[in-house]
Amino acid sequence: MKITKILFSIIAIFLLPAMMVKAQGFKLEITIEGNEDSILTIGYHLGDKQYIKDTITTDSEGYGIYEGEEMLDQGLYIILLPDNRYFDIIIDDDQFFSISCSKDDIVGTMKVDGSEENTSFIQYQRKWIGMQEHSRNLKTRLEQNKSSQDSTAILQEMITDYEKTMVEFLKETADSKPGSFLSLLVRALIPMEQAEFNIAPDSHNPDSLRWIMQYNYNVKHFFDNVDLSDSRLIRTPVLYGRLKTYFSRILIQHPDTLIRHIPEIVSLTEADSTMFRYMVVFLFNQFRESQIMGHDGVVVKIIDDYYLSGKAYWISDETYKSLEEDAERLRPNLIGKKAVNLVMNTYEGIPRSLYDVKNEYTILYFWEPNCGHCKTTTPKLKELYDNRSANDFEVFSVCTQGSKEEWEQYIAEHELNWINGWDPTRSTHYDFFYNVNATPLIYILDRDKNIIAKKISVEMIEDFISNYKKTKH
Repeated sequence: MKITKILFSIIAIFLLPAMMVKAQGFKLEITIEGNEDSILTIGYHLGDKQYIKDTITTDSEGYGIYEGEEMLDQGLYIILLPDNRYFDIIIDDDQFFSISCSKDDIVGTMKVDGSEENTSFIQYQRKWIGMQEHSRNLKTRLEQNKSSQDSTAILQEMITDYEKTMVEFLKETADSKPGSFLSLLVRALIPMEQAEFNIAPDSHNPDSLRWIMQYNYNVKHFFDNVDLSDSRLIRTPVLYGRLKTYFSRILIQHPDTLIRHIPEIVSLTEADSTMFRYMVVFLFNQFRESQIMGHDGVVVKIIDDYYLSGKAYWISDETYKSLEEDAERLRPNLIGKKAVNLVMNTYEGIPRSLYDVKNEYTILYFWEPNCGHCKTTTPKLKELYDNRSANDFEVFSVCTQGSKEEWEQYIAEHELNWINGWDPTRSTHYDFFYNVNATPLIYILDRDKNIIAKKISVEMIEDFISNYKKTKH
């Protein structure tokens, strides 16, 4: 073998591993005609929001480079112009490519070099934008021809048929490149297929039966087209919307129903630690911020099952301790729990026990004489109490401030003839057991002192008790 061949072979041996190693980092070259000597903001989708990643400047030809030594997280990114025009690009495994377009017609003029994924994405966008425009035109014509029954029927059929065509296009696009980000994204946009249910003509309550069948179908199939094991969906606007719809509109909002279905959905994310984390955090925030009564029970379950169990690998010891304390404050006063007994001195100077109240219902009322909202709520509750003939309830009130003189004066002036409890040292720990962070605060207990409602307004008490009675018969 000649020396030159030997040298070539040695060089090749050293070059081959380098050629096989995938380039690290990223480099996006962006040229936008009409955006010369300006800036471009790089952002990304996350949940229902968009976040700024960085800003670059463009030269006299509208050219700018965005690059870094570490690869970007995969997802759908935003290129934002100073006049708030923007366009999306896909960031997948291949993060070295260039894009050019005109500011006046971004999608129509866009060209991509070095990214097959973004080339396909542009083609999809052009087709989809045209289909959406055609769909809007059909709906406009339908609105304009409402007075004509025949035209309405024809146009409605055209709209239905065209919507099927649009869905077929989404399916074809999703199927064209399995495993690609574009496929993942577009498939998640495909609406759940509608089912037909055959209800026997002689069925009892056919409408109710159809509703139940439709509900069960929706719950089972809602995520058919959404891959919850792929964290690339996190950086798109699609995933958050799907989760929000499922957990606030598809599922019945009863705590028991939600608690039953949450593990089913979370289990679909466990193969991807990033998606698992996103899902758990989403669910915690979803129900922590909910104003629906009883959803605090869902929060406690999430804290127990995912945070305190050690599965939430991302939280600090400090956060763990805080969540543990939050759960312990909520646990004694969840809907369905037996209320903790309170034995207090009263305005009459006679100790009274919450458990000694024998009425069908007990309104447990935490208040202060000088609290602004209490000054509105207390008179309303007094009026309801004085006219409670239709509902058998007693009010057990607890003053949460320390001035006995002000407390006694208010009771006397407003003739509060219900049970007026007094515990200035909080020896009963009512603030912990009933999570009293603000006043006024109302609980409703049944005859057995089970909590059946909490954080309810005075205006809702009568309707709640009336509806509750119906569910018990």
